[in-house]
Amino acid sequence: MTQKQNLSDNTKELFLFDDGQCADFDYIIGTDEAGRGPGAGPVFAAAVCFKTYDETLIKLLNTLNDSKKLSEKCRLELFEVIIQNSICSIHSGSVEDIERKNILNTSLDCMKEACLDVRKHLMGQKCLVLVDGNKLIKNFPIQQKTIVKGDAKSAAIAAASILAKVTRDKFMTALSDDFPQYGWDKNKGYLTGEHIEAIKKFGPTKWHRPKFLRKILDENSQLNLFETEK
Repeated sequence: MTQKQNLSDNTKELFLFDDGQCADFDYIIGTDEAGRGPGAGPVFAAAVCFKTYDETLIKLLNTLNDSKKLSEKCRLELFEVIIQNSICSIHSGSVEDIERKNILNTSLDCMKEACLDVRKHLMGQKCLVLVDGNKLIKNFPIQQKTIVKGDAKSAAIAAASILAKVTRDKFMTALSDDFPQYGWDKNKGYLTGEHIEAIKKFGPTKWHRPKFLRKILDENSQLNLFETEK
C-alpha cells in the first residue's frame, strides 16, 4: 500500500469518527482554536461543517490531521480545500479580550461565535458541536461534546484547527512587517528565547499580552533597578 493510500485511509477514519457522533443529528460542526499559548497577538478559533464528503474530497484532504503535526505548506494547501468544501467561520479574540476575560474564556467565546455563524447556514437542522479539548463552550444554545485531542480524531475539528492556525500565522507574519525586531514571522508570538530578549531590549508593544509577560517584565525591571544603583 502506498503512503498516499495510508494517508487517505487516515482521513477516512477522521470522517468516520464524525459519522459515529452523528446518529441523532443532521450535521457535525467541529471547532478548535490557535494561539492560546503565545505572549503576543490575538487568539483565533474556527468552526467547520462538512455537509457531505466523498472519495474525491477524502483524496483532496489526504493529509488532514492536527495542524501542529503538518508542515506550513501542507496546512496552506488544506486550507484552500477546506474553505471551498465546507461551511466554515473564523473569529479572533483581541489582546484586550484576553486581558479582560483570560485566554480560556476568550478562546471559548471565539469558538462560540464561529459555531453560531456556521449554524446559521444549516437551515434549522439539528447539529452537534464537537469541541476540541475538555472545556465546554459557555452559554451555548447548540448541543456540544468535548473531544480530547479531537484534532487528531475528528475531520471537522482537524479542519477547524487548520483554518485557525493558518489564519493566525498569516496575521502574525503581517504584523512582523511593522515590528520586525520581535521575529513574529518565525515565532508567531510564542515566547522563544529570541522573542524574550527582544521584549527585554525594546519593551512590549500593544500586541503583547501583559499578563503573559509579567515574569519577563518583572525580571527586566529588577535588572534595570540593579544597573541604576550601580
